[in-house]
Amino acid sequence: MILVRNIFRLKFGQAKPALEAFKEVRGINKKLGVNADARLLTDLVGTSYTFVYELQFESLAAFEQQMKSIAGSSEWRAAYEKFIPYAESGSREIFNIVE
Repeated sequence: MILVRNIFRLKFGQAKPALEAFKEVRGINKKLGVNADARLLTDLVGTSYTFVYELQFESLAAFEQQMKSIAGSSEWRAAYEKFIPYAESGSREIFNIVE
């Protein structure tokens, strides 16, 4: 089992509209069969305006398959385009879940 953590640094003061835009992305993900247990996280301390989208997958292969499904969806791309203006940068971390 792996954990994929997508980390976004949002533009100053744009957390609320960014999260609203991303909720549409998340809804499309669910419709496409992407991990319904995904979590949305926001910062309490540390770097301000940090937004994290965490998902779990059975394997890297399962993750890659889901990403291909998403990338092929014009509906998903259109929703993601609405989120992009709120983000300054992003990164991804992938972990093995040990326990």
